[in-house]
Amino acid sequence: MFKRSPFDFFARLVIFFCGVLLFGTIAVFCQSSPDEEQLPVGRAKEKAESACLGCHEARIIVQQRLDKAAWTKEVDKMVKWGAEVDPKDRDALIDYLSTNFSSDQPAYEAPRTRVNSTEKLKGIRK
Repeated sequence: MFKRSPFDFFARLVIFFCGVLLFGTIAVFCQSSPDEEQLPVGRAKEKAESACLGCHEARIIVQQRLDKAAWTKEVDKMVKWGAEVDPKDRDALIDYLSTNFSSDQPAYEAPRTRVNSTEKLKGIRK
């Protein structure tokens, strides 16, 4: 019937590898980063997620180290700027933030995703 040329085999092979490459790339971009910050478990975690994470990544919150008065001021400011916090949940939210991200907590250490340029230079100079 039909005689297949060597070109058909290579064309199919190229199409196959392009498909594998495309799906692999999509899979990499769709994965959430393992270093993605999460809010810690607590009584008002859901309130914090709904009030804060609509505009901010969790990272912006977990790096803060504020006392209760500063968190109160911050929450009130965000409410004025449009954060949706039910007045009956305000105190619980402030307690959650000031407990988990207080000024007496250890300093925030950002996750490292790559070697910085000075470390690269040290490696080159060896």
